[in-house]
Amino acid sequence: METFSKILNDDKLVLVDFFAEWCGPCKMMAPELKRFAEQHTSDVRVLKVDIDKNRDTATQFNIQGVPTLILFKKGKILWRQSGAMNAQQLSDIVKSEIGNGQK
Repeated sequence: METFSKILNDDKLVLVDFFAEWCGPCKMMAPELKRFAEQHTSDVRVLKVDIDKNRDTATQFNIQGVPTLILFKKGKILWRQSGAMNAQQLSDIVKSEIGNGQK
């Protein structure tokens, strides 16, 4: 079984969505995140972490508000932002990070 830590330390980019079931913007963002994941199956792994069910993980990454998105590569945080985004904005960020030699 893959652990969260093992996934984050992978060579593949990992986008983690820290969310909560009660969060309105998180619910609005869910279909955008799904669309983004479908467009990037080969280059980005997308994980959703419910902060209420994973309090230790949320604390570890200092999650203050939801949604918070963090992009990882080999365990290192490349990018982080709180607030809802659409699939195109997420794609642009990933392209930017890949363009910065992170791939």
